[in-house]
Amino acid sequence: MPSGAILLVIAVALVVNVVVMAAIVIPPLFGRRSPLASVGEPESDLRDLETVGHAALFGGLVGRSGEDRTAYDRIVRIVSWAFLLATAVIVGSSGLWPETAPGIFVLLGLAGGFVLLVHDLLPPLALGAAKYVLEGTVALTFATFLVLLTGGYDSPFFFTFPLIVGAAALVIRPLATFVLTMAAAVGYVVATTLGSGPPGPVQLATVAIDLVALLLLAYVGSVIGHEQRRSRDAALRLSAVDPLTGLFNRTFFFAALEREMARSARSGRGFCLLMLDLDELKAINDRAGHHAGDAALRAVADTIRGGIRQIDVAARYGGDEFVALLPETDPTGGWVLAEKIRLGAAAREIEDLAESPTVSVGVVAYPRDGATADALMISADRAMYASKRAGRNRVAGPESAAPAAVAVMADEPRTPRPEVLKPPV
Repeated sequence: MPSGAILLVIAVALVVNVVVMAAIVIPPLFGRRSPLASVGEPESDLRDLETVGHAALFGGLVGRSGEDRTAYDRIVRIVSWAFLLATAVIVGSSGLWPETAPGIFVLLGLAGGFVLLVHDLLPPLALGAAKYVLEGTVALTFATFLVLLTGGYDSPFFFTFPLIVGAAALVIRPLATFVLTMAAAVGYVVATTLGSGPPGPVQLATVAIDLVALLLLAYVGSVIGHEQRRSRDAALRLSAVDPLTGLFNRTFFFAALEREMARSARSGRGFCLLMLDLDELKAINDRAGHHAGDAALRAVADTIRGGIRQIDVAARYGGDEFVALLPETDPTGGWVLAEKIRLGAAAREIEDLAESPTVSVGVVAYPRDGATADALMISADRAMYASKRAGRNRVAGPESAAPAAVAVMADEPRTPRPEVLKPPV
């Protein structure tokens, strides 16, 4: 085994791992995201939730970010220590590699130190998604040296490469799996070439078959992992999104409300809450059928979705009731948006309906109209029913005064509307 070639491999491995570590650590020091973070992120099909800016909240509700990371760390820790201990026992008791045994034990010790550092000493979120990239690089380096030190072509530790690639394929994106597989193939070829003499026909056939098996395992793992994530994400999406309107459901909304109240308590900045009711839904169902009622609900939901910002949370609260959470919004801004949604709903045309749907809207502000979630929802409910009692198709607050700013929306195409109820400013 040429010592110069081994030193070259060690130098290359050190350079690669230092570059990967630098790409992970240096960008955050300058307030930037690591370019390896997106590569290391587990694949998810919840892109529609991410585009509205609620991926983190959704992850917290269904346990994706916290529980998944904990399970991943536990699995990696158990597999790593079990493999390292088993390898140490086999190498020490078999006596098959007396010349390289000291190097193997040093390699096992370094690997154990890395596992201890990443999974026990560092904070769980210290490396973020780039942890996957770093662990993959170190694991392939470890596997390459282990095969190199235990006989090259004749090494019984080839399965280390499929173990790394197959496990990663179940978690990371297909492109990252492909890159990892190519890196594993290069590492295996280097280890077998430097760890043995000139290859014969049998050795070449063995390497070729091993590489084909590695590629096929990566493909199978990637497909299975993608399908498993797609099915899981679809189930999780159903647990947070109303299937008829595409808005979030009541459970998600209350979790978002509690989270926003906690944030507002820390920052001292309030927020607004809108509660909307589709007027005369029962009459629409009786006159035109439930399909027309569903169309009216979807039209109102689309109007709300088109009017809110990415940081806002809109949800279907009940059968014909909707809510919208508006972070860092003052009462004037809440009234302006409520009036915009009311006018937008009244301007929509729905097949089988002679008249456009209308909504009655209640506007409340935190903490002025309620210091707890229950108190705020009660105030919003009262405001909405105040608008319905006053004749429907209007905006009202718990005290009944609209800020003067609502009247300046002259550029909006307006349908004839009843007087807006005006609470005291």
